[in-house]
Amino acid sequence: MKEEFLHWLWKNRFFDGGSLCDREAGLIEVITPGEYNRDSGPDFFNTRLVVGGTEWAGNTEIHVRASDWYRHGHHTDHSYDNVILHLVHDEDTDVFTASGRRLITARLVFDPALWENYLGLVNNPSPLPCSGLIGMTDGFIVKHWLWSVAVERLERKSDEIRETLVKTGNDWEETLYRLISRYFGFRVNTDPFEILASRLPLKVIRKHSDNLLLVEALLFGTAGLLDEALFREAVTDDYYLLLSREYRVLRTKYSLQPVDGWLWKFHRLRPANFPTVRLSQLAALLTHSEGLFSRVLECRDNNSLRSLLSVTTSGYWNSHYQFGKEVPSTAGRAGKQSVDLLIINAITPLLFVFGKSRQQQEWCDRAVDILDSLPPEENSVIADFAEAGLKPESAFASQALLELRNLRCRFHRCLDCAIGSSLITIGHKIGRSSSLFLEP
Repeated sequence: MKEEFLHWLWKNRFFDGGSLCDREAGLIEVITPGEYNRDSGPDFFNTRLVVGGTEWAGNTEIHVRASDWYRHGHHTDHSYDNVILHLVHDEDTDVFTASGRRLITARLVFDPALWENYLGLVNNPSPLPCSGLIGMTDGFIVKHWLWSVAVERLERKSDEIRETLVKTGNDWEETLYRLISRYFGFRVNTDPFEILASRLPLKVIRKHSDNLLLVEALLFGTAGLLDEALFREAVTDDYYLLLSREYRVLRTKYSLQPVDGWLWKFHRLRPANFPTVRLSQLAALLTHSEGLFSRVLECRDNNSLRSLLSVTTSGYWNSHYQFGKEVPSTAGRAGKQSVDLLIINAITPLLFVFGKSRQQQEWCDRAVDILDSLPPEENSVIADFAEAGLKPESAFASQALLELRNLRCRFHRCLDCAIGSSLITIGHKIGRSSSLFLEP
C-alpha cells in the first residue's frame, strides 16, 4: 500500500463512508475532506467532520500504518496539534498528539478493484502506462484536463522566464534574446546556445546590428566555432578567415570569453539544422536596428510572427553547411516547423509573462490563442500519444502532452493525472469529479 494512494482515495471520496469509524468516538461523517497540502505539515487542511453529533474543523493526516505517526515524529511536533483525524490503512496502535490528546483514528475501507487498477498502471513498463486504455476515457475529461495541464506548463515556463528577467535587470529584449537563442539549438544544442547567449550580451550585438558580417563574427567567435582545430578545411577559406580576423578585434574590445567549440553537436543532425546554419539564421534575426521584442509585440497574428522569424542565412551558407566544405546548394531559410517551435517555446511564454507582469490579461489570452491556433508539434512523444489513441489538435494540446509525459507519465504519477485517475475508477462511482478531473 502507498500513502499517496490513500491521499487520492480521501481527496476524491473513494472510500466506504459508512465504515469510517473510531473505536472510541464512533461513526465519522465527512462534510468535506479539506484542501490537499503538497508541502510540509498535515496532508489536508480545513477538514470538516461530524463526530458524535459535534462538528469538528481542523486538519487530517494520513498514513499507511497508524504507528507511522511516531516514526515520522509527529508526536513531538506541536504543528500537528490541530489534526482532528488520522486516517490509516492499518490501525496497529493508538496515537497521541504532542499535547497529549488521543487522536481520532479510522481505517479507510475501499473497493479493492481500485488498488488493482492502480497497480496495473504503475507497474506497466511502457513510457505511457495507460497506452491502449486512453480511448476508454471520456472525451470531455481529456479535453479539460489537457487544457489545465497546458496552462500549468505555461505557468511553469513563466517561473523560469521570471528568473531570467531578474538576471537581466528586467530587460525584455535581453530575455527574449536568451530564450530565442536557447530554442535555436533545438534540443540537441540547447546548452551551448544558452551559454553563448549568456557570454555574448545583446547590448554588444546591438552596437553592430547594422552589419551582418560583424554580428556573425561575434556569434561564431563567441560560440568557439572559429577554432582552427574544429574545421581543418577552413584554414584557406576566405570567409572563415575574414570572420576570424574580425572576431579577434571584437573579442579584445568587449573582453569576450568563447564557449568551448567541442560542446556543439553535429552528429545525427540534418545539415539544415547544423549549429553553423542556425547561428547564421540567428545573426540575420538580430541584424536590425529596432528591438526584436518590440517587433514581436507589434505582430497581430501568426503569419506576421512567422514572417518576422523566417530568416535566411548569409550568402556564404547558401553553399556551405560547415566552414571550408562547399556543397551544391543549401536551404538557408528557417523552415516553417522550426519557426513554429520558436513561437511555441519562446514567444508565447514570454507574452504570457508580459501580460502577468503588466496585469494585462489580453497578452495572456493572446499567448493561449497563438498556441491553440498553431498545428501540434511533431516528435516522438506526440507520436507515442497518437499511437496510444490521443492525437492533439493544436500546439496547445501537444504542449500539454509533453508536460504529461515529462512530469507525470515517466514517473508513473497516474494519481496526479485525470486520465489515469479516470481509468483507475472504471466501474466505480465518481464522487468529486471537479477535483479529480480539473486540478493540475
